[in-house]
Formats: sequence, structure tokens, C-alpha cells
Amino acid sequence: MRDGGPLERAALALLLMAAGAGARPRPAAPRDQSNVVLVACDSLDGRLTFFPGNQTVNLPSINFMKRHGTVFLNAYTNSPICCPSRAAMWSGLFTHLTESWNNFKGLDPDYVTWMDLMEKHGYHAQKFGKLDFTSGHHSVSNRVEAWTRDVNFLLRQEGRPMVKLTGHRKQFRVMETDWRNTDKAVNWIKEEAVNFTRPFILYLGLNLPHPYPSPYAGENFGSSTFLTSPYWLEKVNYEAIKIPKWSALSEMHRVDYYSSYTKNCTGEFSKEEVRNIRAFYYAMCAETDAMLGEIISALRDTGLLGKTVIIFTADHGELAMEHRQFYKMSMYEGSSHVPLLVMGPGIREQQQIPNVVSLVDIYPTMLDIARIPVPQNLSGYSLIPLLREKAESETSPRGPRPSWVLSEFHGCNVNSSVYMLRTGKWKYITYSDGSSVPPQLFDLTADPDELTNVAIKFPVTVHSLDKILRSIVNYPKVSSSVQEYNKQQFISWKQSLGHNYSSVIANLRWHQDWLKDQKKYENAIDKWLETAYIQILFLKSFLFQKASPGFWEPLNKDCQREL
Repeated sequence: MRDGGPLERAALALLLMAAGAGARPRPAAPRDQSNVVLVACDSLDGRLTFFPGNQTVNLPSINFMKRHGTVFLNAYTNSPICCPSRAAMWSGLFTHLTESWNNFKGLDPDYVTWMDLMEKHGYHAQKFGKLDFTSGHHSVSNRVEAWTRDVNFLLRQEGRPMVKLTGHRKQFRVMETDWRNTDKAVNWIKEEAVNFTRPFILYLGLNLPHPYPSPYAGENFGSSTFLTSPYWLEKVNYEAIKIPKWSALSEMHRVDYYSSYTKNCTGEFSKEEVRNIRAFYYAMCAETDAMLGEIISALRDTGLLGKTVIIFTADHGELAMEHRQFYKMSMYEGSSHVPLLVMGPGIREQQQIPNVVSLVDIYPTMLDIARIPVPQNLSGYSLIPLLREKAESETSPRGPRPSWVLSEFHGCNVNSSVYMLRTGKWKYITYSDGSSVPPQLFDLTADPDELTNVAIKFPVTVHSLDKILRSIVNYPKVSSSVQEYNKQQFISWKQSLGHNYSSVIANLRWHQDWLKDQKKYENAIDKWLETAYIQILFLKSFLFQKASPGFWEPLNKDCQREL
């Protein structure tokens, strides 16, 4: 979200008022309030936290949280990619409000998050590990691929998914960076948090079970390697691994085909390859679970477990070769369904909640736990009424939560803006302007693997769900805004490179395909950009009488050079 707009200023004002901004001295949170620990990992399929998905791998820490707390059976990301998803979680706002369109564009660094508010209200606050909700991160390839997704070409952007075994049967610390951050969090609990007289909020961000970089894939690499050790692989039940069914390439939805191709998944894969990719992914989930267990153990050892609300979730899931794809960037369940487990004081044990919820609900939930007034401009709703079986109308002036959740995607590996409405048994997915790309409708009760698009069979349902979606977001307008943003960003980037443009763009992650016909792909980009320059010329014509002729000379030269 950028500075200066009326929406941004209004949102910031509401949040600062909720925070009691400028108040001195800082209010002291009552000691009887719960501590809060949020452990957020990257790319964990939420279906692994309940039956039957939990049969594939042993996840003892998640099972501990289920026995002593609550698991949400239908929790979703608000955007199935790292930065936009985390921007939603830390802001409490949908992606079209944060305008976090891709992995490079997130929140401003000074955005007021729920952790900021809790700290202002007397909580000790500490965070370790992966945050990734502000702007400016990720590779040049990643952002260029997102900007050019509307260009009429098809290029492989990722390395072919593969597995790699490392270490030995006793090696359990594979992802060293995550383990170091976990160690820091554990030490902080044991050495500092145990001595606090006020409650604390601790955040631990893990990179696992996100796939590892594949150095052969080019600039800044792709992340297509599923890597683990024999120690974790032994936690996987190979017999329970389900080999997903694939549609023929010719029968795939056009956006799915683009995603599969750019992810380098349209080639031949044996069942053994697919099974191994899924097994190694599940082993990486087991290592993630062990880090969660370290946090739980530290709280137990210090006597803080009974005084602390623990939340475990992820920014999105992992397809692990479902629908002929790996990674995320999809509204299919493997990518969009996230884990969400909560345990602690006042939370019912062994509770399974079927209501649809999403990551924007984290923000108001945190404030609810801390007894901080919840701003009314948020997209999310507190989970506390569901966790404690209270009537939502009694606890929130906004009334009960809606019966739907929204997810949207505007980044790379998908050649259209995508919007998903999940409600009841239905998952409705629509694209771009709502008419140029066919929608999808899945009955998750009858078709949990999402193999049969029934949009044509149930036109009344499609119309009804689309009407609800349009009442939430004017998605054709948002899609158009993203398209213009992509063009303008690409033009700025291209101009910044000068004479180096052709060399730089040829050697991004798509270099293996690009270099086969470099001129063809440059021409495709030039044709895509023509409309942008034409729009500039129309703007010049419209404003011509309001400026002197000399004002337009640089613009004329730029347009002529690019056209």
C-alpha cells in the first residue's frame, strides 16, 4: 500500500487511533492477559492437519495442538504467494486493498501491524525469521515474470521439480536457517520471556517446507528442489501417498496450462517421480513440525505453556504435483488451503471448526486476545468467538462473520488475475474481467480433488456466487489496474537498463527458452507495450491545451523511440 492515497490515510488513521498513538506513558498490559506465540511457516498444505491428509506423515507437534486445542478445517490464504499473503495477514486487509500485487510489492515498512498495536498497548514484542510482508524483496526474474504475464508468449520460468537426499539417518537439522531462528526464539523464551511481568507476543517465521533453490535454473535460481534427509523421510508413510490424477494437457483450463508450462511441469513424469516429490515434501513438513515442537517444549519447560495462546499457520500451501503443478500460485486446495491451529487459555480442546476462515482474521484475533479495540475497516473477523463458542454478534459491532472467504492472485506463473470465493460446498474461481476467461466451479463435497469443473452445469450457482464476489470487490476494475501497473513497472525497469536491456532480459530464469528465439520474444513484449504508449498519446491529446508545446517534446521522443 502506497503513501498518500485517501484509503491509505484513512486506514492508517483508524489503526493509529486504535493503537492510542501518541499516548504517554505506554499503557501496561495486565499480567493476567495471555501471552501469544505465532509460528508461521511457508508452503504447508493445510489438509495435512486433519484426516485423511494426516495419514501421510507423522506430525507430533501439530497432533499435540489438536489434542489440546482447536483445528480449523477450512482455513485459506488470501493470496497464494508469499508476500501478498503475508501482507494480508499482517494488515488484516484483502489483497486488492493492500495492492500487494506480487512478491515485490507489499506493505510499506512503516505500516501499523497487529504486533505494533500490541506493543503500544504494553506487550513485549519479538520476532524471528521470515517476515516477507513489505515491498522490495525477491528476484528480478520474479517481478519481471509477474509484469509480463499478459505478453503473448509461453516460457518455462522454473526448474523441473526434483528431489535431493542429503545427510544421514541421524541428521535432523537440514534447514539450518530455520533451525537457527528457532533456537533464537527458544532462547528468548527461556532467558527473557520467563522473567517478564507483562505479557509478550512472539513471532517465528519459517521458510520450510518451501522448496529449495535449484541453481541450474538461472538468475537467482528457481526453487524447485524438494530436499530432506533420511531422518525425516522415515517419518513418511509411502503407502498412504496419493498419486494425483491429471487431466490431459489438451483438456486443461487455459490458465492451468500456462501455470503448468511456466512451472516446467508439462513434460513426462513417472509415478515414482511424483511419489518421491510428494514424499520429500511431506518429510520437509515433518521437519517444520519439529521446530514448532521446540517452541511448545520451551513454553512447557518454563511454565509458560498454560499462560500462552499458540497459533500455527502458513502463508499458503504446496501443490506437490497435484493438477500437474508444484509450488503455489493456484486456487486449488493444495495451494490455497492453509493450516490453522490454536491452543491456550480459554481455547476448547479437541475442537474441529468447519467454518471458512482466512489469514486476514489473524489481525483482529490478535487484538481480541490483547483486549485492544478492533478497527472497523479490517477485512478480517476475530476467530475468538469461534474458538470460545461465543455469539459473534455479542462480541463484535460488525455482527457475525460472512459465510465466505476471498482469495485473489495477481502475480507470476498465472496469465490472469484470479479470484476465488469459497462458501459452503462450493469453490468459485473467476478470472480477469469475468468474461474473457471461462470460470471454474467445484463441488468440494462431491469432488474434493477438484477434477470436474461444473460451472456450465450450474449456471444459476455461478451467477449467484459471482454476484456475491462483485459485492466484495469490483474485480474487473482491479484486474485492469493490475494490468496497467504491470506495464508501467516494466517500462520503468526497461528504461533503467538502457542498452543492457536485451542482455538482461534474455538471462533471467526463462533463459533456456528465451535464447532459442530472442527476437521473437522481444517483439512480443514490444507489441504488448504498444497499447501503453498509445494511451500516453491519447492522454497528451486530451491535455494538449493545458500545457505549452515544449512540455510534450520529451514525451514525444520517448514514445517514438519505444514504438
